[in-house]
Amino acid sequence: MTIAAVGIGLIGGSLMIDLRKRGFADKIIGVDSNLQHRNIAQLCGLVDETDSLENAVDRSDLIILSTPVDTNCKMLPGILDQIAGTSRVVTDMGSTKNKIADISKNHPARGRYVALHPMAGTEFSGPLAAIGRLFDYKNAIICDRELSDQDALGVVEKMLEVLNMRKVYMNSSDHDVHVAYVSHISHITSFSLALSVLDKEREEQNIMTLAGGGFESTVRLAKSNGDTWAPIFLENSEFIIEVMDTYIEKMNLFRKMISEKDKDGLKTLMEEANKIRKILN
Repeated sequence: MTIAAVGIGLIGGSLMIDLRKRGFADKIIGVDSNLQHRNIAQLCGLVDETDSLENAVDRSDLIILSTPVDTNCKMLPGILDQIAGTSRVVTDMGSTKNKIADISKNHPARGRYVALHPMAGTEFSGPLAAIGRLFDYKNAIICDRELSDQDALGVVEKMLEVLNMRKVYMNSSDHDVHVAYVSHISHITSFSLALSVLDKEREEQNIMTLAGGGFESTVRLAKSNGDTWAPIFLENSEFIIEVMDTYIEKMNLFRKMISEKDKDGLKTLMEEANKIRKILN
């Protein structure tokens, strides 16, 4: 199978490592607007060659979009135009689905598109961040599968099996609600904490010396690429704002109890929060 890897960063590059190693991809054509990324991807063996988007789509059986979500939305209609009436398949790795679902739902070639979100990643970006086994035993959410042609869905499901991913099916709206809670708010919290500490650090250099493992794990996501995450926040703004309102409400509750020296109230809040263990373990 020939794959067009559109976007050769952390996600696209990591996909290509395992799809090649596990025999799913016979040839990989890289597409990226960043010349340095194209050169690195080819030098590192993530792709066999690079080409323009139009040429890569024409030459491939499977087109995988691993660019920022707003870029995916811009590219998909043209790609569907190009692959209409063929057996080619296009899928995307985007972290939001409502907008791209709306854009593609009435396209005559909608069936050739499979909406996919692999729940995997790191805080790093670019082709040098690509690693093998990134997707092993992680969840892969396929959205609106009833809108995809059976053969197109089968190609993507086979790819997920090769990647050792667990398949989860839901509609686009449910997907965007859930990821706002379990993914997007975590990044916003991490960015906010990092900004708070950086403001303080300008006055007190020792704060970084005192930072321990708990701090490092909490702000790890603040290293994430703004080019990737700003479009995600904007595309999923409705649900993210709902989550932020709830989060701010809980923060204010902690603030109130701390200011009132309410030890029992704080313990009750934390014990309630401890119930998350049952879900995560």
